[in-house]
Amino acid sequence: MNVTIVNRLTVDGRDYFLPEPVTELKQQILAAIQAGGGYVNIPPLRGGPGIDILFSPGMPVTWSQIDVGGADVAGAADDAPDTAVDDEFGL
Repeated sequence: MNVTIVNRLTVDGRDYFLPEPVTELKQQILAAIQAGGGYVNIPPLRGGPGIDILFSPGMPVTWSQIDVGGADVAGAADDAPDTAVDDEFGL
């Protein structure tokens, strides 16, 4: 099974989707907040310059992970027997 994890960073109600790894980014955000505020560059999911966000104490920041497994999850349903058709034809 091919599992892809995408990280969602929610800052002040806005969502930013990030690929792994995010450990260094988390440390940069924490350091900016501990310093009383500072800009941190949030990289884009698919290339580009990213966006600079000013983080400050008291700003709501949450992290979550999303499993975007894709085709493997949908393909698993195709392998299951279709019981409605099997019952109808006595199979």
